[in-house]
Amino acid sequence: MSFNTLGLSDALLRAIDKKGYTTPSLIQEKAIPPILERKDVLASAQTGTGKTAGFTLPLLQILSQEKTLRKRPVRALILTPTRELAAQVLDNVRAYSVFLDLRSMVIFGGVNDKPQIRGLRNGVDILVATPGRLLDLHNQKALSLASIEILVLDEADRMLDMGFQRDINRILNLLPRKRQNLLFSATFSKEIKQLANGILHRPVWVEAAPENTTAEKVDQKIYRVDQKRKTELIIKFIAEGNWQQVLVFTRTKHGANRLSEKMSKAGITAAAIHGNKSQGARTKALGGFKKGAIRVLVATDIAARGLDIPLLPHVVNFELPNISEDYVHRIGRTGRAGASGEAISLVSQEELSYVRGIERLLGEKLQSEIVEGFEPTTSPESNKPISRNNYHRKTKPKNNTRNYNRRSRK
Repeated sequence: MSFNTLGLSDALLRAIDKKGYTTPSLIQEKAIPPILERKDVLASAQTGTGKTAGFTLPLLQILSQEKTLRKRPVRALILTPTRELAAQVLDNVRAYSVFLDLRSMVIFGGVNDKPQIRGLRNGVDILVATPGRLLDLHNQKALSLASIEILVLDEADRMLDMGFQRDINRILNLLPRKRQNLLFSATFSKEIKQLANGILHRPVWVEAAPENTTAEKVDQKIYRVDQKRKTELIIKFIAEGNWQQVLVFTRTKHGANRLSEKMSKAGITAAAIHGNKSQGARTKALGGFKKGAIRVLVATDIAARGLDIPLLPHVVNFELPNISEDYVHRIGRTGRAGASGEAISLVSQEELSYVRGIERLLGEKLQSEIVEGFEPTTSPESNKPISRNNYHRKTKPKNNTRNYNRRSRK
């Protein structure tokens, strides 16, 4: 199938061609037609499957076919859980609307709201926003939501995880009752289905992959190691494997800062992103990481949700998440858009229960290895000290430099 068969306008097809795409992804193939038919859609798709274009392209076509009003009230609202994701969605909207007479902008917290207010006063067709800043500017009477025709909830499961349910309800009460609703989520959890029941009208269900599955091309491994030796082991992997771009997850903001500092002292360029960092610092760190000036980006779950890093070769769980679904979200940062990737987890004795929860969720056993010289002091079965004689396999970190450089040139 090609984009030509989906019913998209010539202007959008030109923009798609300019981006270098020829074939729609599965989520795009399934979601675009019903959205163009003005139906409500509930969609589940892994990260990296092209879901943003799946709602952006038909949304732009619908709005471009209507008469543009002189004052340009906000007609489409795209809600996202994080600032980084909001900025990335706006990039997509602008890239695909390059040949259309449509205005778009993004609003989120952590930055001065004055430029955002000025932009809204100039008129906006498509607004990408995080819930908190949207409500703040609405309370200041800087924007009206009375003309919204299309509402998109992107990464809806993460919005609920982050406690945005009340804000979402407040926003829904500000919107016209007659509108098209599009809800995109990585999972069809019970909470998501409840949210959908209260918002969507006779929705079309779209699923691009089975629930809670991980990308097929992601090589997943677990390395058993004591908590106190994790930093030493990850530095060994990065240095000896010559890894040039690594996204590392920690559970806490303090842990992200501490690990980033230790990496830097070991001669590995690193930066941390989390909720306590200013938006400017987060943008600078992410930009440096994408350009290759920073080899390691250490992030918490909230800060990393929705990050779009093309061809990312390595994701490391320095600490496993205590919510199994977050493991799927984390490793979904690699193996995107058909590319291969590696996701490794450093697992201490205290985290073995998390491993079992993740394996139940995925329905598969994760490969476990031990690196010579980093043997854990207790066995997973008995909590008894492990003898080094029990382990003879010498594990070396995979060197993906050649593959990574080849992918980067594409």
